[in-house]
Amino acid sequence: MRTAIIFLAIILGGNAMAWDGKDFRKPNVSELLSKLNPEQYNITQKDGTEPPFRNAYWDNKKPGIYVDVVSGEPLFSSLDKFDSGTGWPSFTRPLVPAQVAERQDRSFFMVRTEVRSKLADSHLGHVFDDGPAPTGKRYCINSASLRFIAAEDLEKEGYGEYKGLFEKAAAKE
Repeated sequence: MRTAIIFLAIILGGNAMAWDGKDFRKPNVSELLSKLNPEQYNITQKDGTEPPFRNAYWDNKKPGIYVDVVSGEPLFSSLDKFDSGTGWPSFTRPLVPAQVAERQDRSFFMVRTEVRSKLADSHLGHVFDDGPAPTGKRYCINSASLRFIAAEDLEKEGYGEYKGLFEKAAAKE
């Protein structure tokens, strides 16, 4: 069912999507300015980059998921997070691949692959081919583009469908 909803949202332009009772959408500019701090706005809306090692989640080791600070779209999981040594949160894969869009970035005299949230079109960071197994990918993401939701708060925050991932992981330990 979720795949059908994502597909439908993409066909309809991806501007709004109801998913398990949540409305993932990009707020208008005045809402964004009131919701985001200046750094979050600069990074998500103006394609900025935060300093390495001086951001909220580069060394966060708590179990949970990371969602788009703009729309709430689920993007990454701590189960796929690793220490890349770069000073930014790094992941081997998106939690919901359909929620992440990639496009070529030719800024700063180089060619990279930019990562954006699908529905809100928030700039998240970049993806590189130098990550660990199983994907070989390193999604290098700005903390300011994310909001962390701890595993124990998933149900309360409306992301209960992901709770089982962490219960399964805890059972393996």
